[in-house]
Amino acid sequence: MTTGPTASGTNGYVLAPPEQATLSVAGSTDRFPVHRVYCVGRNYAAHAVEMGHDPDKEPPFFFQKNPDNLIADATEFPYPRASQDVHHEIELLVALQSGGEDIAVENALDCVFGYGVSLDMTRRDLQGEMKKLGRPWEIGKAFEMSAPAGPIRTVADVGHPDAGDIWLRVNEEVRQSGDLNQMIWKTAEMISILSMLFTLRPGDVILTGTPSGVGPVQRGDAMHGHVAGVGDLRLTVT
Repeated sequence: MTTGPTASGTNGYVLAPPEQATLSVAGSTDRFPVHRVYCVGRNYAAHAVEMGHDPDKEPPFFFQKNPDNLIADATEFPYPRASQDVHHEIELLVALQSGGEDIAVENALDCVFGYGVSLDMTRRDLQGEMKKLGRPWEIGKAFEMSAPAGPIRTVADVGHPDAGDIWLRVNEEVRQSGDLNQMIWKTAEMISILSMLFTLRPGDVILTGTPSGVGPVQRGDAMHGHVAGVGDLRLTVT
């Protein structure tokens, strides 16, 4: 299947530029423009264990989703092609208003615009195949609409959440349950470490990892994710 045709020669571009990925801001009609999406792997000890790893022996590691993988204010998650084993991973989202390089931990939270609730949906079967082959994970992580996200709540509104419930229910059954204080690498540490590897920019988004209990969803399932003090995210798998 192909898409197009697309208008060419418009405003100096040979193709029409893609639409800017954005997230909504609670209490505002303004939008938050997304630059990059960084994800932190195995940032809750129990989840690291359930995935077969020792959290005491691993430094933090990161991977990326694409900005247009985000589904802003989603009410539906379309079950993706090419997979028979799609898993939910509930996460706290961090939205940056500023960035830089080599940011000190004590200054890192100054970069934060706000927080949201997101899901890192994963084609686990494809990710598993790539792991066995020692290849990158993109086909398991960075597929279309793989990052549903709710509105951003500003720091002025919610502060910097560092404790409180984070959970996901599927069809009202609790699947994942944890506390933000169980994150191995805290928000300020994640920002600081990322800034040593990349030049962080305004509009960057960080998905901060998921508690244990990840598992599969099927078409028709109702997902309800929650982060204390930040909000809720409700979607139907279609």
